[in-house]
Amino acid sequence: MTTDFTLRRTAFASALAILIAAMPSSPAKALESLRFQLAAGQGDDGNLLDEIRGNSLLRLAETDGRTEPQDLFAAAQADYQRIVETLYAVGHYGPVVRIVIDGREAALIPPLNPPARISSITVTVDPGPAFRFGTARIAPLPPGAALAPDFATGKIARSTVVRSAALQGVIDWRGAGHAKADVAGQDITADHATSKLNADITLAPGPLVRFGRMQVNAEGTRVSSGRIRTIASLPEGEIFDPEDLEKSANRLRRTGTFRSVLLTEAETLGPDGSMDITATLIDEKPRRIGAGIELSSFEGVTLEGFWLHRNITGRADRLRIEGKIAGLGGNTGGVDYKLSARFERPAVYGPDTKGFAFAEVAREDEPDYRQDKGTIGIGASRYFSDTLTGELAVALRFSQITDAFGRRDFTLLTFPGYLESDKRNDKLNPTAGSYIKAELTPYVSIRGAGTGGRLLLDARAYRDFGSEGRFVLAGRAQLGAVAGSSIADTPPDYLFYSGGGGTVRGQPYQSLNVDLGGGLSSGGRSFVGVSGELRARLGESKFSLVGFADAGYIGAESLYDGTGKWHSGAGLGVRYDTVVGPIRLDVAGPVGGDTGSGLQVYIGIGQAF
Repeated sequence: MTTDFTLRRTAFASALAILIAAMPSSPAKALESLRFQLAAGQGDDGNLLDEIRGNSLLRLAETDGRTEPQDLFAAAQADYQRIVETLYAVGHYGPVVRIVIDGREAALIPPLNPPARISSITVTVDPGPAFRFGTARIAPLPPGAALAPDFATGKIARSTVVRSAALQGVIDWRGAGHAKADVAGQDITADHATSKLNADITLAPGPLVRFGRMQVNAEGTRVSSGRIRTIASLPEGEIFDPEDLEKSANRLRRTGTFRSVLLTEAETLGPDGSMDITATLIDEKPRRIGAGIELSSFEGVTLEGFWLHRNITGRADRLRIEGKIAGLGGNTGGVDYKLSARFERPAVYGPDTKGFAFAEVAREDEPDYRQDKGTIGIGASRYFSDTLTGELAVALRFSQITDAFGRRDFTLLTFPGYLESDKRNDKLNPTAGSYIKAELTPYVSIRGAGTGGRLLLDARAYRDFGSEGRFVLAGRAQLGAVAGSSIADTPPDYLFYSGGGGTVRGQPYQSLNVDLGGGLSSGGRSFVGVSGELRARLGESKFSLVGFADAGYIGAESLYDGTGKWHSGAGLGVRYDTVVGPIRLDVAGPVGGDTGSGLQVYIGIGQAF
């Protein structure tokens, strides 16, 4: 393959940048122009110059404000290779690149005598013809594997396609159990007379490999080697599969115990064709604390905090204690308190299932009721896949209630569980994907209450209408139902209300309920909620504007039949992106229903949903 002399990198390019940086600076005129152009007679498909600019170190230096002569000269010297590689990536293998600094070709300027000032730089590119594949061959391939459609005779011969096709061949062999597969040889030639690229790549699959034993490098962790092997659950003796290796790594990561997890394949195989895996782990800091605050003009201030202790017994388990105070300065009946603790241990009932125990005490002082309650229980949660999880528990619950039905004591045996599918691209600030959670809590009365079950469905979807989340349409639908027990025989926190930040913004907190007559009210046994938001980021800033509308329904029946009441609200909001999620300010007012008037203000961290 031949190239113009202006494309060549000098043998001392790396030393050049050091020498230039060490030379004394002198007063320099600022860069006045940096221009990219194609050579005369060369058409542009509209994207080629954008590709060149996007990969140019000169353009990057200008954007970053690094316009000192030594910085620009070093960038110009490096840009020859950078631009040639960019053109190879789009199938142009006979380019000529000229970088002219104040009328002088940058490649011909002596490295030890760089320009003292630079005012204009012109980058002129003659890309030459686009090459197409002549020969496009990778062999051997495992049964069932196929070459990428872009790696075929007659297709544009992008260098990135050649690399990815060779890499995919190695990946296919590894997926078939040949862990040591590699590229054995390659014959790649560019025929400038015919504008064809011939690529002939030979793969070496290597032997069929089985998983050996997991070796543990214990220097960075307090968790025992045996416990690490149990959590990872490497399928020793089975045929190697990269997905199984990644599953083992993910099991270790999701314990939350380790800051770093690295599983390394042994360089050599054992006599039986097995390959050991070495686990190198570094523990997270054992303790962590966190706090949050939310403000609503009607609901008042909500304060939350937690304390977390990782690896508390040396078995990759953890203890989390949380506290919450809500309703400070609000109009929600009174102040609510909650204190809870949860202990978790991974790989208790298999590698993808963790066991837990929990306890909670709380006081809820709401507009329609006051409740003191305590709960203790045990359960298990399971990872079915990277996006699907579930949990099932059994708990004993005690509560003392004062409401429209008088003072009552309830004791329930409950079986709370859920399934959650989370396909959002970002949990803190999603712009695409979906989220669905179904919660079901059957309960059996031991004293005072009725026997029944509570269901709550929460579905959310996000769609990006612009580049990188510029315009996002978000929607949410909620459905709740209580069956088996009457309103009077159901714990009031199992019933449903609408109004406030979690349901209908613009309507007062829990303002939509069931009218019992005589000025008394309670929650309903059915609930429907719908919400929509349009989020628009302001240019390249961290600010976004949001328009939203919410509606909610509460009925006395177990399943929605339309006999209850609806209300709705709408408003505008502002978001400011931070590393912990967007800071949210929403202002909303009522649109439909007779449960509220005036504006409501909501401030918090994270999107509304």
